[in-house]
Amino acid sequence: MTTTSIDELFAHNREWAEQMERDRPGFFTGLLAQQKPRYMWIGCSDSRVPANQITGLEPGEVFVHRNIANVVVPTDLNCLSTIQYAVDQLKVEHLMVVGHYGCGGVLAALQDARIGLADNWIRHVKDVRDKHAVLLEGLDRPWRHDALCELNVVEQVMNIAHSTVMQDAWARGQKVQIHGWCYSLNNGLITNLQMSVPDVAGLAEAYRQAVALVASRVRGQ
Repeated sequence: MTTTSIDELFAHNREWAEQMERDRPGFFTGLLAQQKPRYMWIGCSDSRVPANQITGLEPGEVFVHRNIANVVVPTDLNCLSTIQYAVDQLKVEHLMVVGHYGCGGVLAALQDARIGLADNWIRHVKDVRDKHAVLLEGLDRPWRHDALCELNVVEQVMNIAHSTVMQDAWARGQKVQIHGWCYSLNNGLITNLQMSVPDVAGLAEAYRQAVALVASRVRGQ
C-alpha cells in the first residue's frame, strides 16, 4: 500500500471536485441547498467500512455516526444527540446499525484483550458477550467472532429502540424504522440480520427471533 502525503490529499480533493462539476454541473450547489437524507447509518469507525460507497448513496442521502464497534448506549450524548437530530430535524425514515465481520473492537471484547483507553468503551461489547455467553460457548470457536459481531448489532438496535428519542418519535406517530445489518470485508456484501423494528409493538419478539437467527446462521456456515 502506497503512502499518500497531506499535499496529495488536497490535490486529490481538487481533482475530485473538478471532475464532479464537469460530470454533474451544479452538484455542489444542490448539496448546499438542502440536506434531506432518508437514512441514518450508525457504524464502526473502521476505515474500510464507508457508508456511502457500500450502499451506493450520494452525499446528502445518508446521515452518519460512527464509533468503535458501532455501540449505542444511553450515556453517550454524542450518539444520542446525532440520532435525535436525524429523527426530529431531518425526519429520516430508516436508522441502520451496521456492524462488520472481523471488527477489532468486538474481537478485543471476545478475547478480553487490552488495547488502552478504548477498553472502557469496549466494556459495552463485553456486556453483550456476557449476556449471550451460553450461545457463544455453544458455537465452534471460529464462528464466535462473527456471532458476537451480529449479536452486538442486535443489542444496539434494542438500545436505540428503548431510547427516549425513538420512544417519543413512535409515540407521536412518526414513521421511522431501525434495522440491524452486518457488512463483510471479504466480499463487500451486507447481511440483513432480520432485526427491523418499525415501532415499539413486537420489539421483544423481533429480538428473540434475531438472536435465534444468529445462532442458526453461524452454525450453518
